[in-house]
Amino acid sequence: MSVWPAWEVREHGNVTTWFAVRLDLPDGGMVDVLAVAAGGRVGIEEVRAQPPLTLDDLAAVVDWIEEPLLQACGIVPDQADEPAESPQCCDRAAAPRGIDGLRLVAEEYLAAQREGVDPVCAVMRATGRSRRRSLKLIAGARDAGFLTPRHARY
Repeated sequence: MSVWPAWEVREHGNVTTWFAVRLDLPDGGMVDVLAVAAGGRVGIEEVRAQPPLTLDDLAAVVDWIEEPLLQACGIVPDQADEPAESPQCCDRAAAPRGIDGLRLVAEEYLAAQREGVDPVCAVMRATGRSRRRSLKLIAGARDAGFLTPRHARY
């Protein structure tokens, strides 16, 4: 595994740094991750894998890269478990993964629809994910049968 700074932006005294992470898998596959560090927080912006990853595999990749990524960002991994001293890699509640996560996405989506608010924003708040990732989770919930199909197919 390798982690290196990709680029950095300085604006108004704030520094935002993007990191490229490459993980070579034993079976010949590879995973490329683009992570961003700003304000003492680290987030994953993009993941590309060959062959494609399942959601469970993606969760495992996050666990594999967490410590080296935090070290590259200057956050000591031992302190990452103590929120008072250093924030976690992703500042969001631990949302369930897999089928339970998709069920949560569907529940949030439907509750927002009933309340007349933007369901995508509700999923974003519940999961802490970006709009693009939330849309992918919603699509996964549709595919799993928790939400009705987006378009009626005749």
